[in-house]
Amino acid sequence: MEEIDLKDFLIYLKKYIIIMVLVAVGAVAAMYFYDTQIKTPMYNSYTTVILAQQASENSSLTQSDITVNQKLVSTYSEIVKSKLVLQKTIDELHLDTDYDTLNSHVSVKPVENTEIIRISVTDADAAMAPEIANTIAKNFIEQVSSIYDLNNVSVIDQAQKDDTPSNNTLTRDLAIAAIISIFGVLAIVFIIFYFDDTVKYSDDLEKRIGMPIAGKIIQSDVKTKNPTELLVAKYPKSMVSESIKALRTNLQFTNVDKNIGTILITSSQASEGKSFVSSNLAISFAQAGKRVLLIDCDLRKGRIHKMFGLPNVLGLSNLLTDALTNIAKYVQKTDFKNLSIITRGTIPPNPSELLGSKKNKSLIEGLAKRYDVIIFDGAPCNGVTDSVIMSTLVDAVLVVTKDSATPKNVLQATKEALEKVDAPIAGVVLNSIDKKVAKYYSYYGKYELKEK
Repeated sequence: MEEIDLKDFLIYLKKYIIIMVLVAVGAVAAMYFYDTQIKTPMYNSYTTVILAQQASENSSLTQSDITVNQKLVSTYSEIVKSKLVLQKTIDELHLDTDYDTLNSHVSVKPVENTEIIRISVTDADAAMAPEIANTIAKNFIEQVSSIYDLNNVSVIDQAQKDDTPSNNTLTRDLAIAAIISIFGVLAIVFIIFYFDDTVKYSDDLEKRIGMPIAGKIIQSDVKTKNPTELLVAKYPKSMVSESIKALRTNLQFTNVDKNIGTILITSSQASEGKSFVSSNLAISFAQAGKRVLLIDCDLRKGRIHKMFGLPNVLGLSNLLTDALTNIAKYVQKTDFKNLSIITRGTIPPNPSELLGSKKNKSLIEGLAKRYDVIIFDGAPCNGVTDSVIMSTLVDAVLVVTKDSATPKNVLQATKEALEKVDAPIAGVVLNSIDKKVAKYYSYYGKYELKEK
């Protein structure tokens, strides 16, 4: 069984705190409504009787008599709840109930090591409860006298009216509702956490998956009227920008003996942030003075043109069906110094064949002589081979995963697919890490969002 790290669980639990509070408040409110509006108040009253063998004029009460009376206590307790006694009580008081119902509201409890029996009655009518209890005691004494021809039972305490409901357990019920709801949510969250096999910030991915961590991107909390994904340019001092810059630095020092000029950025599945990482990393390299070309080689659903607000009439797919001498008309300038882009282009019927063609290889070799860094925004590896094919044509491959979203087995499958073609895997980029979680492990939390 996998070892559970308490610290990781507590961090994971933070995501469910609001749900836990809402569930607890809802449970307490429901219990309060039930106790005050639905539950019928019940009133309890009791009488006590004692078994006492009367001594004759010529003899006194002996220890043997007392012992006999104590042994009769259990027998007499059954007589109290007999149908003979309770039905007679119903008839005498004209109660609107039956024997079984009344029997459930009557309890008989012998007082330990004594000859005393306590007869308790619970009823919705505070005035009726003592009347029923006293009538039961009277009928019980009559039945004992009739059955045993003895007069050895006497009433010690008459039942009295009590105006305080015996089932007024509001405080206890509210506490129980709160505790059960909180621990219930805790149990559910723990089960989810235990069976959650997604990649997380706290995971030792290098040990579990066998790929180094190339970068960790903090989740953006930028809130503006005109939202943009190009955060490195607009918010250079944000946590996101700092983590992108750290990724850039890591790539530069990945292999000091070999210049990494072409980088493929892919992911295991869609919506993990590969285009976000590709675009911001390209801007970051451009800001560092590098001549950068960003190419959208996700020929199926690429969206780089949308992120930069560029036309997509002519793109990579069109270039690969044209003469490579016409490259210039496919490269678009951007508002960012040193950064150019080749968009996706028209969606072709054969993306894999185009990317695996000799023309694409020649294109990449030619472009590598013109630019310091070329970043390819590839398609996800799950389901298509586009990025696996592209991985054999570049200097480094980055696999973007999303914190608490990418299943480990899916990431493992991506790794194996890339390794089969000897792809130069530079590592994993863990994207969209919760800022609060990151504070437990790093210093990123100190940066403020400040628009450039």
